[in-house]
Amino acid sequence: MSENWTKSGWRTKPRVQMPDYPDRQALAAVEAQLAKYPPLVFAGEARALKARLGEAARGRAFLLQGGDCAESFAEFNADIIRDTFKVLLQMAIVLTYGAKVPVIKVGRMAGQFAKPRSAPTEVAGGRELPSYRGDIINGFDFTPEARVPDPARMLQAYTQAAASLNLLRAFSKGGFADIHRVHNWTLGFAGGANAERYRELSDRISDALDFMTAAGVNGDTSAAMSEVDFYTSHEALLLEYEEALCRIDSTTGLPVAGSGHMLWIGDRTRQPDGAHVEFCRGVQNPIGLKCGPTLAAEDLKLLMARLNPGNEAGRLTLIARFGAGKVGEHLPRLVRAVREEGANVVWVCDPMHGNTIKSASGYKTRPFERVLQEVRDFFAVHKAEGTIPGGVHFEMTGKDVTECTGGLRAVSDEDLSDRYHTACDPRLNASQSLELAFLVAEELSERRADMKRHAV
Repeated sequence: MSENWTKSGWRTKPRVQMPDYPDRQALAAVEAQLAKYPPLVFAGEARALKARLGEAARGRAFLLQGGDCAESFAEFNADIIRDTFKVLLQMAIVLTYGAKVPVIKVGRMAGQFAKPRSAPTEVAGGRELPSYRGDIINGFDFTPEARVPDPARMLQAYTQAAASLNLLRAFSKGGFADIHRVHNWTLGFAGGANAERYRELSDRISDALDFMTAAGVNGDTSAAMSEVDFYTSHEALLLEYEEALCRIDSTTGLPVAGSGHMLWIGDRTRQPDGAHVEFCRGVQNPIGLKCGPTLAAEDLKLLMARLNPGNEAGRLTLIARFGAGKVGEHLPRLVRAVREEGANVVWVCDPMHGNTIKSASGYKTRPFERVLQEVRDFFAVHKAEGTIPGGVHFEMTGKDVTECTGGLRAVSDEDLSDRYHTACDPRLNASQSLELAFLVAEELSERRADMKRHAV
């Protein structure tokens, strides 16, 4: 960390995608109150995640990052948290078998309340109002009152995040994550129609688990079989909230973001001299950086130098999001820029944000085949460049929504209106998420086979 960094230093930098609160006195009062609250996560947990991401940078682990596009105050209950956590566990088992390395499980949960928007206003019914920017900032209802930024929403976000983390910790360590239980859930999916290739992989996983049980390795004797480490992440967009929850690690004496284990900087807020980069460069958490088509190689080099000047493995994760058909145009030049700098990074594929379209029925959606194609293109580029594909990043939910078209259950344009519940971007449902995990596992298995052939 640079000696001239302070947690409020971002306030002197250009800021984008952040609200202007009309009641500055109320904002100051909320910030002061949050500053007295306990951190939501602990420095030791963030350090542990950074160490594991360092292994992913070396190809010895794989990152699975997934969850809601924007968490909602209205849709908040134990069942939603449980169902999303459950699907992430199912995906992790499938990916672990394919990659033959540990899978790092990180949720877009307990903090993903703010969203950048492409325009500052929205028009509906002939009226123009400020855009909805996530429940931590303003309300979803299309009324002038709801769209006024309200700092008190930060307190509700903190409370909801704390409750979510409490339940996630209980699920991850209390037996819910037992590997045999999780795989039995997956068998039901793999038994569906048109899923022969998934059944074969599920059967191989079952055989491996049966062998371990016969050898005496099970949830009763091994915590590794019945417990998981689960981390949380979100986009560090609302910097007043992030600053208020920033703490000094009593072990190292260095600042740590107490709002989540991992923070990321969005494609719209990655200006090298901007407020978001300024804040994130000083905290010790693992940092993600969204890399879209407009990111120039020289800007990436500058961002890497600012965000990870010590070139620490696991500190910086580059999250590629270009869109199907565009990966081959943009990812190779960025991979080469990283190689030229000798930078330690984790390369992750976000196949969601570059593949959003407006359907014929008028809904914003993401075709499953385009999502899958971007993942395949991502792996193909890394194979050609001789670099390591370190993870995947999905917007998904454990609910049976109809927001993305395609998949085994063949959600059509006409189906989108059935259960279109997102407050912002379309998410993969539970079935689509697990199907994608099987397909990524196939890519990882092929990569592992290639590596063995080259080693001979």
